[in-house]
Amino acid sequence: MDILLVDDHAIVREGFSALLTSVFEGAVVTNAKNAQQATSELRAKQFDLIILDINLGTTSGLTLADYIIQRWELAKVLMFSMFDDISIIDRAMKLGAMGYVSKQSEPDVLINAVTSIVKGRRYLEHSTAIELATFNLSQSGSNLNELTQRELDIFLGIANGQCRKQIASNLNISEKTVSNVMTQLKNKLDLKTNAEFVHLAIKQGYLKIVS
Repeated sequence: MDILLVDDHAIVREGFSALLTSVFEGAVVTNAKNAQQATSELRAKQFDLIILDINLGTTSGLTLADYIIQRWELAKVLMFSMFDDISIIDRAMKLGAMGYVSKQSEPDVLINAVTSIVKGRRYLEHSTAIELATFNLSQSGSNLNELTQRELDIFLGIANGQCRKQIASNLNISEKTVSNVMTQLKNKLDLKTNAEFVHLAIKQGYLKIVS
């Protein structure tokens, strides 16, 4: 079994790698500390499973997960994090991740998740699955899942502090198009200021607060 483990903390990579190789005979764990290393490894080799930290340094693991799942359709992604924000878990699953595990869980939870996902089955702990179902029943309002890809790209540009000109240049569109979409976003998401864009991006897991 070939596993790609993506986490920005060396001690986490070493600990999880040791656990996986000790439990799964013949398992080979490749480590990556950031998005650049992860994508480089994926271009060079096919992996049976990708274990991806949601809080990946200054990059959101959700953004990387979305990129991986869009580019490598057969990729099996297991998300994990220290922070169990149900809205972020919801976003991860809707992006196409096959499971989520808290870093605070017991080791056998990770083992069960890996075993299930490599066999093609989704995995969530029972309590998380119930919480996620309740969240989806009550969810309304500012939901980034409702955005088109262009709207999401522009939303993230605003949240990252880019001006209209920068966003237009990055997306190869006109500044007028950016302005029009910004207006649509404010109406659709009920946002008024750029600070509210930032807050929503953090809440949905696309931005990480750097301490």
